[in-house]
Amino acid sequence: MSSKKGNGGQGRFIQAVDIPQELYQSLKGKYFIGYADELSFGRGTSAWARLYNPPNSGVNLHVNVWTVTDVSDSTFRAQFWFNADPPGTPIESELVTPANTAITPLPMPKIKLQYATNVFGEPTGGIKAFVRRGQPETTLVDTENGKFIFPPGGSFLIFLSNPETPRTATSGRIAFGWWEAKI
Repeated sequence: MSSKKGNGGQGRFIQAVDIPQELYQSLKGKYFIGYADELSFGRGTSAWARLYNPPNSGVNLHVNVWTVTDVSDSTFRAQFWFNADPPGTPIESELVTPANTAITPLPMPKIKLQYATNVFGEPTGGIKAFVRRGQPETTLVDTENGKFIFPPGGSFLIFLSNPETPRTATSGRIAFGWWEAKI
């Protein structure tokens, strides 16, 4: 704060506002949210969802938040892979939207939210970065604040299985929030 004399004791104030990175990216039309629903797995199969940055996207992917929810029938394991090739044939989720719906026309993400259900095998290549375990009816969630960054050709994959209860069929949902930074 600074004040100038001669203005009747009224100081001149500089107004500064800090806004979270997520809001800043949303205001620019660069923040997106989406999910993959009804991810069936169990009885020897797995399911996965990922944010995939296509090789020609021209952006870096910044993962902000992820959730694994609605797994109700068994304990489960969530493996988090960086830049891996998952088993099965990817399906592109249509359940994606920009967070800022006040922009016309609505921005379209360059990142693809893909998923597959009831797949056999494990991801290959890449790095298994960490693993979390969950109980039935629990939600796994974490905010990464954009620190997971993937260039074109990279991906952030969540791989679900239930090795502790392998005879049980179950399903769940994986959701993501991310922003895209032009390279």
